Amino acid sequence: MGLPTLSSKEIAKHNTAKSCYVTLGNKVYDVTTFLRDHPGGDDLILDYAGQDIGSILDDELSHKHSEAAYEVLDDCLVGFKSPIDMMGARGKSGLPPSPPSTPDGIDHDDDSVSEASSLSNEVDEEEALSVETDAAADFRKNGFLDLNKPLFMQVLRGNFSKDFYLEQVHKPRHYKGGESAPFFGNFLEPLSKTPWWVVPLVWIPSISYGMYLAKEGLGWIMWAATFLLGLAIWTLIEYTLHRCLFHLDDKMPDHNIANTLHFLFHGVHHYLPMDRLRLVMPPTLFIALATPFYFLAHACISNWSAATAVFCGAVFGYVCYDLTHYFLHHKNLPGYYKDLKKYHLQHHFTDFNNGFGVTSRFWDRVFGTELQLPTKPITADKKRS
Repeated sequence: MGLPTLSSKEIAKHNTAKSCYVTLGNKVYDVTTFLRDHPGGDDLILDYAGQDIGSILDDELSHKHSEAAYEVLDDCLVGFKSPIDMMGARGKSGLPPSPPSTPDGIDHDDDSVSEASSLSNEVDEEEALSVETDAAADFRKNGFLDLNKPLFMQVLRGNFSKDFYLEQVHKPRHYKGGESAPFFGNFLEPLSKTPWWVVPLVWIPSISYGMYLAKEGLGWIMWAATFLLGLAIWTLIEYTLHRCLFHLDDKMPDHNIANTLHFLFHGVHHYLPMDRLRLVMPPTLFIALATPFYFLAHACISNWSAATAVFCGAVFGYVCYDLTHYFLHHKNLPGYYKDLKKYHLQHHFTDFNNGFGVTSRFWDRVFGTELQLPTKPITADKKRS
């Protein structure tokens, strides 16, 4: 059964966060499901709700959307604009009427590709957040990983070149509504999954106990100051780990083992950014990473209580980081955090070689890796006013 034909008035009614349609040429798309996950914020899409988005998608000042990502937009296709509306729109622009696409969505004109079809090949990778990837089609097309089979051994045995691996792992996929694709496929599978609430549940009591022990050897002022020092130190550790360990991309050797370690530590997150159970660090992995810092703190600070308070402050910073990271991906956030969400998702979908700060841009500014958020274009209505 063919898709319906919708009039401009009917399309214009779908202009809210509960039901948001946009058009591109003569095609109508329901983009409601990825409003909250759009890196530029849902307000940028809602400004064009019920309207054509051709101009904004190609706007250099806002953010020119890449061709590779536009392929997912057709998965949101819900209908076609009325031929009368299409002819009327072209008539007002001085262009001759063009034949509409057939209800099956195939253009049968052999001489040229319609304006809508050429534009619809350029949807931004941002939209991949909320459009489920067809695992079989993706594997046939890219020859990388089959999302329905354990990922770890596919990477380990894949014999992928580094360049091919990095190209593919930084093209986000969306597995079955944000569920978790199989990673190990055996008894180790639970170790790769961590609900966000496990982080505060495990580490807040540990931090509290550590600070309780540290208080016995410190006055109140020094106790608080060393904790805050550790929190400040964490922000630099966060930036350094993200940039120098998780994004070794260009510096890692061209070898399967290097690809596999990259995928294990961070690549899987860029590959499946909306996987709710692989957004925060499993306690076992955090213990492995944190243990050297515990001994380093006590080696650098002779006072056991002060060293412990500094370490606890850093661990608390980590807890804030992991929770912030989760909510940036999965929650609508107010004020400062809304901009931080746009900033972090731009790291995923625009430039993964910059924008390493998650809880703050401070160290990005210091080290020259800050991303610039796209400016919001002034609409014609606002210009007239």
